[in-house]
Amino acid sequence: MNRFVSIEELEARLNEIEIAPHETGTVELIVCRPATNERFELNSAELSVDDGLVGDNWKHRDESYDEQGLNPDTQLTLINARLMAAIEADKGRWKLAGDQFYVDFDLSEKNTPPGTRLQIGSAIIEVTEEPHLACGKFAARFGKDAARLVNSTRGKKLNLRGINAKVILPGVVPAGTCISKLKA
Repeated sequence: MNRFVSIEELEARLNEIEIAPHETGTVELIVCRPATNERFELNSAELSVDDGLVGDNWKHRDESYDEQGLNPDTQLTLINARLMAAIEADKGRWKLAGDQFYVDFDLSEKNTPPGTRLQIGSAIIEVTEEPHLACGKFAARFGKDAARLVNSTRGKKLNLRGINAKVILPGVVPAGTCISKLKA
């Protein structure tokens, strides 16, 4: 049985998460979701303006649609790798969070507000306003305390559950490559 990290342990690790790089970081893990509840790690990903991460099922997921139809603001999800390391020691389980890019980079509201453009590999993406919060699946996989932390007021300001983004310029993203904030 998996042991979940307590809220006290998580709060004690927040300082480590908050000192993630602000300008240039690293893509630690790339995950493709070809079908519901299927995930596999990629050594490299192709990003497309129309499809997001090529091979991912983003276009076919219920949460990809809003009242107007397909919502491109939810093409990609990024989460802080330091947060994942704090809530799950087994890196092989990180992909259960359901995100595509696990980055050692400050994704806080202050550092990456909506509209921020990031270069990730040879692609350029833009942070969108669409909120990214922990759901019941996240709580079941990583514990209620982890979900409570990422959905807390402080967790939301730090975007601990991650951010949504859309592709602006297609390109290739190798695992281990840089992610960097572009100047406005």
